[in-house]
Amino acid sequence: MLLKEIIKSSKRRKIRIYIDSCVYNRPFDYQGQERVALETEIFIYILEKIENKFYELIASEALLYENMKDSDMERKERVSSYFELSNKFIEIADKDIDRGRFLQEKGFSGIDSLHIALAEKAGADYFITCDDGIIKLYKKYKKLINIEVLSLVEFIGRIK
Repeated sequence: MLLKEIIKSSKRRKIRIYIDSCVYNRPFDYQGQERVALETEIFIYILEKIENKFYELIASEALLYENMKDSDMERKERVSSYFELSNKFIEIADKDIDRGRFLQEKGFSGIDSLHIALAEKAGADYFITCDDGIIKLYKKYKKLINIEVLSLVEFIGRIK
């Protein structure tokens, strides 16, 4: 009986996550604030879980674009190394831009709306962010968004 349960649990689908660029950059923010330090620790924990194959990471063309705009070369290279942990890469198509425009009409920024559209397209279970504005808009328009948007703290509290 125990062997069957072990085999069954090993065949469960891994949690698929799309991480917002603000999260990838959290370790480079000033760590003197308690919230920033906590979110950095949670992000590092999530990276370890990804490396150990507990979660599937989804990256996208939008994440690459946003990272390429960073003028800090060290940070840009480090964030790029995080993307290399991804199991799936999503390219931008016209329908993703259309979906992003729809979300923009609800108040999301252009790049944030595109990230959400790509996370939806990828079939991610969660879009993880540390952007309070995204969380607030998500809660307002939850029924129109086809993915669950969580803060780092909410995600880690939900998934154990």
